[in-house]
Amino acid sequence: MSVQVRRQEERSAATRRALLDATVNCLAELGYTGTTSAAVAERAGLSRGAQLHHFGTRDQLVVAAVEHLVQERLRRVREQMELLGPPVVGHEDAADAGKREMALRLLAEALSGPLYAASLELWVAARAHDALRAELVPAEDRVNAELAEICRTYVTGDPIEIRLTLDLLLGRGVSGLLVAHPGHRQAEVLAAWARRLQGGRRG
Repeated sequence: MSVQVRRQEERSAATRRALLDATVNCLAELGYTGTTSAAVAERAGLSRGAQLHHFGTRDQLVVAAVEHLVQERLRRVREQMELLGPPVVGHEDAADAGKREMALRLLAEALSGPLYAASLELWVAARAHDALRAELVPAEDRVNAELAEICRTYVTGDPIEIRLTLDLLLGRGVSGLLVAHPGHRQAEVLAAWARRLQGGRRG
């Protein structure tokens, strides 16, 4: 690969990343309606032509932006868990219980804050926009599959427990949007859930 081609690819990747970051910020601050192509381009410091070159429609852009950020956060969850050692599923000693709690905490952090606000904006808007829903559903399926795999690896192998764990984390994300959960209270809830999962397997 020539130096010129490599630089062009780097510029293209940087432009794409600027558009994705600007879109998430717009969604969190302005909502779906306010996240116009013009608003995103202005915030990213780019022309609308650059935006159209990378993403054909606004709906493709907003869905790609949220999915990209979620996947980035989940990648960091995996990296941090891998530093702690092998998967914990099937083990019940104190060290493994601690890893399970850590996985829950990292997942809860990934599914909260401005990212989650942006996701909810899309979910609500998609109820009345067929084109947006058509883009959003496959992206949500991919994210949910990744979430389930992380739970299966580091939290529990039981399909029902996986679904309940994700429902708990997603629900905590919603309830913490207006008023953030106190750190100690969030830790108590996640630790209690980890103990219930461990107790269920022992039973």
